Amino acid sequence: MHRGVETELYLRPGLAEDNFVAMALGNLAGRDLAAARHERLVWQILRVELTHQHHFRLLIAHPDRRLDLGIKEDLKGILGRLSDLTVEALHAELDRARAGGLEVVPLRTVHEVVDFWQDNFWTAIGGPAPLGPEFP
Repeated sequence: MHRGVETELYLRPGLAEDNFVAMALGNLAGRDLAAARHERLVWQILRVELTHQHHFRLLIAHPDRRLDLGIKEDLKGILGRLSDLTVEALHAELDRARAGGLEVVPLRTVHEVVDFWQDNFWTAIGGPAPLGPEFP
């Protein structure tokens, strides 16, 4: 499968059903994008765990070929429309989608470690400035 499109989903902090909301947004966006483009698409919804926080990531790909550049704009519009829905409306929309044959992709959790590695040589030749005090 070819690499597809990655979109970060940052939900409102403290949202009670954030796992459900991310899963519903990802599945409904994937369904709507496939329908709008008349293509078969596959997607995954990831809960990305960091040390003390998390966010969500939607991955969408075509199983047989690369996606064209316009897909990000299409996805942006679809996610914008879906983000206006309440949690209750997302439940209802997902139920209708399931009744219409949507195979819901479950949320998958992944862990990422933030890399704070700093190379003084890289900084000396014009790389980014160090985040904290320089180490000898």
